[in-house]
Amino acid sequence: MGIDIIEQLQEATAFIKKRYPHRPQAGIVLGSGLGNLANEIIVEKEIPYNIIPHFPVATVEGHQGKLILGKLNGKIVVAMSGRFHYYEGYTAQQVVFPIRVMKFLGIDTLLISNAAGGINPSFQVGDLMIIRDHISLLTVNPLLGKNHGELGLRFPDMSEPYSKHLITKVKTIAAELNIPLKEGVYAGVTGPTFETRAEYKFLHIAGGDAVGMSTVQEVIAAVHMGLRVVAMSVITDMGIREEENTITHEEVLKAAADAEPKLAAIFKQIIAEL
Repeated sequence: MGIDIIEQLQEATAFIKKRYPHRPQAGIVLGSGLGNLANEIIVEKEIPYNIIPHFPVATVEGHQGKLILGKLNGKIVVAMSGRFHYYEGYTAQQVVFPIRVMKFLGIDTLLISNAAGGINPSFQVGDLMIIRDHISLLTVNPLLGKNHGELGLRFPDMSEPYSKHLITKVKTIAAELNIPLKEGVYAGVTGPTFETRAEYKFLHIAGGDAVGMSTVQEVIAAVHMGLRVVAMSVITDMGIREEENTITHEEVLKAAADAEPKLAAIFKQIIAEL
């Protein structure tokens, strides 16, 4: 039997703390094409994932693969430049390992960004959506298997996975910055295929406003550990549409990059107000 998850988390945390002893207040996960927020951080330490014990290694274009530690708007933060996806072949537990490490480093708030496909017909490419709730039934729950009491309860409540308090704050900030903001439900799927027309329709009927291949596993693990979560999607393509056009990863990255400054401005301000 190998070492258990708690020991792995302790080893990874000790490795990072040796290189950066300060306690971060917030963790940030930067999604596809949304890495530029990292440039706003006053970087005090960068640690490539591949040297952190037990960390998975990023494989996707648009994801850098390093942990950034430093200050953003006066607060100490730890940012994941590049996240892990279930479709890359990682287990759900590997996908959420860095989230758990950030909690062990001392964060109490987690900010997540992602690129998502629009399902709500009133959305447009380039819209920002604050995630009010999610549908996680179509992806693998990272809490399957033995529960570790040090991480959280066996049956965590998921009635408020996204902090209502932080959602209200984000709406206020967006209004002050004159940034239009949508609000909706994020449907999590495994990918790596983009959805069929029938699947987009199904997800819309099920209550989804946007769909993506990340985030829900990270949020489940974060809520399990008692973290406050706020998450935002950049709508990078529209799933429900009349014409017969197809979606490419390049288009998604371009749309994300175009909307990124608005998302960065909101995240910077929310960090300042924590």
